[in-house]
Amino acid sequence: MKVAVIGCTHAGTAAIVNTAKLYKDAEITVYERNDNISFLSCGIALYVGGVVKDVQGLFYSSPEKLKELGAVTKMRHDVIDVDLDRKILKVRNLETDEIFEDDFDKLIITTGSWPIVPKFEGIELENIVLAKNFYHSNTIIDKAKDAENIVVVGAGYIGVELVEAFETNGKNVTLIDTQDRILSKYLDKEFTDIAEEELKKRGIKLALSQSVVKFEGENGKVKKVITDKGEYTADLVILCIGFRPNTDLFKGKLNMLPNGAIIVDEYMRTSKEDVFAAGDSCAVFYNPIKKHEYIPLATNAVRMGTLAARNLVKPTTKYLGTQGTSGIKIYDLHIAATGLNEGLANYYGIEYDTVLIEDSYRPEFMPTHEKALLKVVYEKQTRRIIGAQILSKVDLTQMMNTASVCVQNDMTIEELAFVDFFFQPHFNKPWNLLNIAALNAIG
Repeated sequence: MKVAVIGCTHAGTAAIVNTAKLYKDAEITVYERNDNISFLSCGIALYVGGVVKDVQGLFYSSPEKLKELGAVTKMRHDVIDVDLDRKILKVRNLETDEIFEDDFDKLIITTGSWPIVPKFEGIELENIVLAKNFYHSNTIIDKAKDAENIVVVGAGYIGVELVEAFETNGKNVTLIDTQDRILSKYLDKEFTDIAEEELKKRGIKLALSQSVVKFEGENGKVKKVITDKGEYTADLVILCIGFRPNTDLFKGKLNMLPNGAIIVDEYMRTSKEDVFAAGDSCAVFYNPIKKHEYIPLATNAVRMGTLAARNLVKPTTKYLGTQGTSGIKIYDLHIAATGLNEGLANYYGIEYDTVLIEDSYRPEFMPTHEKALLKVVYEKQTRRIIGAQILSKVDLTQMMNTASVCVQNDMTIEELAFVDFFFQPHFNKPWNLLNIAALNAIG
């Protein structure tokens, strides 16, 4: 069985490793444009901020490791065309410019995503960089050394983590976003207000509800970011506007969402027989809304890549869908969320109720008993839990993994009220915070 894999980051690596383990007779060929694989882009801010000293720690595989498994990894090779009916790839060797063809029995598409880069005036100026791969992280570190004023465009997870890293390194930092709140995709206002205050306290300038219009420069280098509401001095600009699926190669050949995300079934099969897809190139089944959606997360990618391998010969293991569970640490704040917040529930037209509590995470007789802010979102009619968020100076983020299971299993708010959680004064109260929130909701 000849297996071709296009792209090798989270999903690709998981698919290759598991294919090699499960099918000893498989001939696996991997095509990758870059000269490195398996870079944890979620670690860029940690590397930039100096928390991670050795960047090699952010690589969790290598061509050498894949070779040991029997996979042939062709680095700096770009697949330029695919005939899915004849099962043939056309490939360019980026080192020699040679073009050749290769055939396959099974194809796994793990081409990932790429940052969204609007065609701003002045986008070609030097010192405007992206934050996605290994080279971007090195470029950011290199250019940040001499930069005094740094502007980050995009207040999602990566953007927020980067502004903290730059501020910690003594830079003047501005964060620009079109939304009126940071992290608005993940958190409701009660949570983002606290996070924004934390950033402002450190001198980070928040330029929210603003759209970048253009960049201005001197001697070919960026000097100013102009928005529809102001202008900001910049020696370095990082674009973190979002991601799009890297799937142009398959347009018109596979079923996709309007944004180009490949639609797969619960076994990672595409609309074409023997063609599988996984990771950021795909749409995922989003349990809170019971539909496919584009949610590019490393956790989704690793699961999907593993499942693509397991289901390669015959369907054996179903994908359970995702809740888009995620977390972030902003200075001393530990924050996590799963499923829908109020903004997303409104966007999808779901009628919902919420319960918000602020309570000590453990008994007040303990030497310390930090407060936690917890919110649960549930559907009005069915009472099923569709999302939750938590924020505290103590790390209680694992609670969102528990809430994620509740969403996945369509648990109701009444059921959550009486779920069995342990009690030990070091860790929690006789009623767990999730219990307490649900009890408040049912009255």
